[in-house]
Parts: sequence; C-alpha cells; structure tokens
Amino acid sequence: MKLNPKTTAFIFPGQGSQSVGMGHELAEAYSQANQAFEEADDALGFLLSKLMWEGPEDELNDTVNTQPALYVHSMAAQSVFAHLYPDFKPASVAGHSLGELTALSAAGALSFADGLRLVRTRGELMKRAGELSPGGMAAILGLDVLTLEKVCAEASTSDEIVQVANDNCPGQVVISGMKEAVTRAIEGAKAAGAKRGIPLAVSIAAHSPLMASIQGAWDQAVDACEMRDPQIPVVGNVHAEAMTTAGELRTDIKAQMDSRVRWTESVQAMVKAGVQAFIEVGGGSVLGGLIRRIKPEAAVYSLVKPADFEAL
Repeated sequence: MKLNPKTTAFIFPGQGSQSVGMGHELAEAYSQANQAFEEADDALGFLLSKLMWEGPEDELNDTVNTQPALYVHSMAAQSVFAHLYPDFKPASVAGHSLGELTALSAAGALSFADGLRLVRTRGELMKRAGELSPGGMAAILGLDVLTLEKVCAEASTSDEIVQVANDNCPGQVVISGMKEAVTRAIEGAKAAGAKRGIPLAVSIAAHSPLMASIQGAWDQAVDACEMRDPQIPVVGNVHAEAMTTAGELRTDIKAQMDSRVRWTESVQAMVKAGVQAFIEVGGGSVLGGLIRRIKPEAAVYSLVKPADFEAL
C-alpha cells in the first residue's frame, strides 16, 4: 500500500508500551535516532538511554522514567521517518495520554527539549500525586462505556470517587479513583455483565480527581513552556477534536490530567476526517491493536525498530 499523507495519521503511545532495550537498534542503525537519545541524556543530566537499553526494568517502569523514555523513543523514530521522507506531512497526529505531549512535539508545537522537560515534570508530579493521594486503576473488559459510567457513579461516594479514565476501544475501558471505590466498581461492572475486572499494579489514579493535588504545579509547568501553533492538527484526548492553536493545546493538556482519555472517539474523529492509515511511532503496537478494535478496516503500521522502516 502506498501511504497518502492526506489520509494518514501518526499516533504516539503512552505508558504500558515501554520495555528494556527500547530504541537501541534504532540508535545503532540511524544517526538521527542516536542524536535524539544523546540530546535527552544531556538535557536530563543522566543516561536515560542506558536505562532504556539495559534496565533495570523496575527503574524503567517508574513513571518518572517511563514517561520521558517513551517520549524520546517516539521522537527518535519520528526523526528517522522525517529524514527518510522529508516531504511526508500526515493529516493529523494524536497520542494516548502521555503520548499527546509527544504528538505536540511531533507537530512542531513544542521543541524536543521543552517537550522532554515537560514530560519529565509530568512523571514527577504524577508520582507525587500518587504519594499524596494514593488510588488505583482497573481495566474493565466487555462492558460499554455508558454502562460503566453508571457503575462508577453508583460506586462513588462524596469522599471516594471512581470514574472512567481511558476509553481505549470497544470492550476495553480503564477506570480510576480511590481504591475502595475502584473495588466497588469492579464488582458492579461484573454484576452488569463485564467479562473481567483487572486491578492494575499502580498506586497512581491517573485521569481522575486524585490528580488535584498537583494540578496547579502542572498548569504552571505547561504555561512556562513555549508553545507554538502546531504545523499539523492535533486530535486531543479531552474533547477528541482537532486542535490548531497553541491556546487549544495548552488547555487540553492541562485538563487531560484529571479527564478521560477519549481514545475511541479520537480515532473515530480522525477516520471521519478521512484518515485511512495509522502509523504508531515508537513504543510498540499497543495503539495499533486498539485501532483494529475501533476501525477494523483501517491500515495500521508501527515504527519501532529498523526492520519496520525497511518494511515501510
């Protein structure tokens, strides 16, 4: 299939797509990728590349490291694509949770360095929120979002809130909030017909009101970054709509901290706008799997290793 820029979107993964060794082959094969890792190491003041390539895994899985690692891997892969196909400009870009910040950099709204600093800060703040307001998350399989919204409302109290955090694809939704409320929602979801309710091994209740403790600091960090109008429309997580101004981007990534990731709706919006092919840049193939559930006839590619570029 010959890719048409006008019907192609770039998508960028969030947490869960990391693995030890990520980006190593890419850096060895392409100087553009290696430069991205070197710049990240210099900017952060430690060898993030070594952690990504050699581990240990538990340290890589610490959110303060996971978030910049995924950002750098995606941006390294993006730089290789831009080198090989300098005239290819996709119709839109989007990212899942953390990946939305990568999408901003890929679209030219943030510099690589500013994006990296913002991502690192995001990881630090979210870890702090998990310490100040511990919570939980769970994946609910086989239940539609509307039903799960009702389940979460019934499981919540004035002091213990749980809500839909990630609408990943039909049949796979993640909820987030106070642990007690999450536990009640899991049982409620099963009673409502869910196939499974799987507690996630996290103490951070991402995309929930438990992020309130760090919202002010996050807003300040976003405002401190130089943001430009994107060169490519960015489909945001909060409203699942294309954004074309720096102001819209700032508002979306601020609100994203305690809002639902509307991934299903984002993909549907891109398809409605004419997108037929999705290229997952960096990370792995998690988003591609979700898109196959949302729009089975869409063409999906992933750019993770040198072999992926050769196949493309």
